[in-house]
Amino acid sequence: MSNHFPSPLHLILHTGLEEMGFMFPEQTEQRLLDYISLLSKWNETYNLTAVREPIQMITHHILDSLSIRPYLIGPNILDIGTGAGLPGIPLAIARPQYQFTLLDSNAKKTRFVIQAKAELGLDNVDVVNQRVEKYLPAQKFATLVTRAFASLAEIAASAGHLLADGGELLAMKGHYPEDELEQVTEPYKVLEVLELVVPGLGERRHLVRIGKVPG
Repeated sequence: MSNHFPSPLHLILHTGLEEMGFMFPEQTEQRLLDYISLLSKWNETYNLTAVREPIQMITHHILDSLSIRPYLIGPNILDIGTGAGLPGIPLAIARPQYQFTLLDSNAKKTRFVIQAKAELGLDNVDVVNQRVEKYLPAQKFATLVTRAFASLAEIAASAGHLLADGGELLAMKGHYPEDELEQVTEPYKVLEVLELVVPGLGERRHLVRIGKVPG
């Protein structure tokens, strides 16, 4: 294992992954640590995330992102408002068989994501600098993922055109979003709200699964 960070960081990551029921090869864990190394380095200059400490990045960024891994539908996934590559980059590292598109309208942040893709050798990642409402790809996506992007109704309105038939929108939220759930209207339907447990985070996390009614 390369020694970008002292071993306690690797121990926190490995222990957290085990608690979540994930068993990754050492190479995968090292890639996640390499991403944290890059993010920490760029963050000093470009202010990509409010989380400054690498140990906090493990819980707040890596483990938090990977908490939705079991709910992804392949083969193609869109991360809307990816920012510094979250949750898209950790998920792309953990799901190499799926193709990820990381979308953000902030050019500074997409420049970092492009650099991270290159340095981490992520062949299953594409990066797009575009507003979600104006993004018109040739193919729709089986899964749309958002993390702290907007309200559920706003997400459905701005990104619904990107969802393939039978696909799902996965919205990562903090507290149970009761008021937002009531605002989701046809053709969209809340399928399930799951409470997520992220080791070491100490904050509430929920995942809202939204489908599209055929018609």
